[in-house]
Amino acid sequence: MRLEGRRESENVEDRRGMGTGTKIGLGGIGGLIIAGLITLLMGGNLGDVLQQAGGMGIQTENGHEATAEEEELAVFASQVIASTEDIWAQIFKEYGIGQYPAPTLVLYTGATQTACGQGQAAMGPFYCSGDQKVYLDLAFFQTMDRQLGVKGDNSSLAKAYVIAHEVGHHIEYLMGTLDQAHRKMQATNQTNANKYSVRLELMADFYAGVWAHYENRYFNSISDRDLQEAIDCAQKIGDDYLQKRAQGYAQPESFTHGTSAQRMKWFKLGYQTGDVRRATTFQESDATL
Repeated sequence: MRLEGRRESENVEDRRGMGTGTKIGLGGIGGLIIAGLITLLMGGNLGDVLQQAGGMGIQTENGHEATAEEEELAVFASQVIASTEDIWAQIFKEYGIGQYPAPTLVLYTGATQTACGQGQAAMGPFYCSGDQKVYLDLAFFQTMDRQLGVKGDNSSLAKAYVIAHEVGHHIEYLMGTLDQAHRKMQATNQTNANKYSVRLELMADFYAGVWAHYENRYFNSISDRDLQEAIDCAQKIGDDYLQKRAQGYAQPESFTHGTSAQRMKWFKLGYQTGDVRRATTFQESDATL
């Protein structure tokens, strides 16, 4: 994905090196792109694995010793967030939605406090509607490469898709979809709550595809290879793929993010159409989802 010379966002909060403990207590569904994956694949706490990145590097403002690779990823993440700011502002304008209030990207290591509770790297990237912030431990990208075998370099669309997916949850929040779904999830049983969760996650995948559509239209920044890598990433974070890889079989009633086929379908639909009106995951039947 070509981002050379592109601006970096000013809506980035660098908390790297300012961990606040290891308790997991994030409220709500957030944007846990691989929630449940960690225990299934690692048999333990991913936070321990994510802390292994080391080596000589650059010291951030917070005194965190960052490797050159981490700094490269920090710039990339900032550029991706900047792109989502520009593109969603334009989409909101085109569709007469109003002004787009962009989320803040928080870079952290290990654990950090959020308005939704205590967040931890083991949860993967997530969105908190309580403070309208996207939380990201950059070491997650190393996990994508090493544990999931996700293809692409440090500026790949696959990695940008992860960030754009979390911004997709922010769009859901702004549209009122996120809060409505959460209220329904709290008033029903776990199986039905999981179904609502799947529809939220697939909608966020769709919005990530919409962002990619406009990113390529405006900047011609996405190659066929980039697109295939992002689709491959969507496939490898499907609930069925992850469960079969970890335990040899899938348990559909426990799905919270959707199958590989569903995640690829909705990302591709967003990319191909660029039409936010096609975000119909809550109107689809189980058969057509």
